[in-house]
Amino acid sequence: MVLKIRLARFGKRNAPFYNIVVAQARSARNSKPLEVLGTYDPIPKPPPASSSASAEAEKKVKDIKLDISRAKYWLGVGAQPSDPAWRLLSMIGLLEPKYRASAKENDQEEQIR
Repeated sequence: MVLKIRLARFGKRNAPFYNIVVAQARSARNSKPLEVLGTYDPIPKPPPASSSASAEAEKKVKDIKLDISRAKYWLGVGAQPSDPAWRLLSMIGLLEPKYRASAKENDQEEQIR
């Protein structure tokens, strides 16, 4: 049984909301998962009101909630994250970023030009 950590879409049209789930690789995107690890809201929202921040300096954030201990467990068991799930897990710090431009690659690109 091959397991995947992936995103299951919920929400309305033009207002997506995703559950981060563990499911069998061959099951449909929104079928019943083995476990729900967390949620991801890709629409940027302003952070909770703070007393010292001005309205112009506020930076909108995307909301990621994840049960880190369960995510570590499923990764240890061998669940393979999809590319979007890999990106979210690397933002939290559980995985290394998949695509990262190194200084060596940048130097080679400059030499070609």
